Amino acid sequence: MRAGVRIIAIPNVPEISPGDDLAACVGDRLEAIGGVEDRDILAIAHKVVSKAEGCVVDLNTVIPSKEACRLANELNKSPEKIEVILGETTRIVRAFRHPGQHEGTLICEHRLGFISANAGVDESNIPADNTVVTLPRDPDASMRRLGQTLELRFKQILGLVMTDTFGRPWRLGQINVAVGLYRLPALVSNIGVQDAWGRMLRVTEPALADEIAAASGLVVHKSSRHPLVLIRGLEWTPREEASALDLLRANEEDMFQ
Repeated sequence: MRAGVRIIAIPNVPEISPGDDLAACVGDRLEAIGGVEDRDILAIAHKVVSKAEGCVVDLNTVIPSKEACRLANELNKSPEKIEVILGETTRIVRAFRHPGQHEGTLICEHRLGFISANAGVDESNIPADNTVVTLPRDPDASMRRLGQTLELRFKQILGLVMTDTFGRPWRLGQINVAVGLYRLPALVSNIGVQDAWGRMLRVTEPALADEIAAASGLVVHKSSRHPLVLIRGLEWTPREEASALDLLRANEEDMFQ
């Protein structure tokens, strides 16, 4: 066992624009803090990846559909933004507006299977007005490309987790969760392991990737512009095939919808 885990917000990350070399930018910032160690984990906010990959939509160019206009009227939201949300959505889980609420809430199943508000479409921390950012087309592939490039540069095994901020059923507030992975296991099975009193564990599977994503939120804030966090000192076993989709519960097992 290691003595402890360090969670380090990486400073001075520049604003990322479509087409920027994200791997070079991240690598340079890691060099500036002394490089990396074997089994370090990098948590990266999806927004910088989305920006680099051009997943940015100017709402002035969007023509809303009749369905988008209907929902916009019901929820008091921008019809152009809702049109972008619908383009990322396979199913609307809930659409509601409480009395006195300025804007309603749109809970969607994202095309990748994640269920969240607005299908991950966000307009915070974007310099341009009337602009939104979507999730990358394939977050696992984005993390794999970035991770492999960083490993070649630093000659160390690394884990990467792309994070986004989700709400949770039956609980207030939001936390960071994993939406893309490289090498890092999504889940760690303790099934068949004995607890401290010798009882056999039968269902325990810690969501390691979500735990790390949530921990990264302890050192960053929406206004801090610290989209990169280094987690050092955690013991974990790298996997060749890692995917945040492993965290998704099958619809037939869902108890909340």
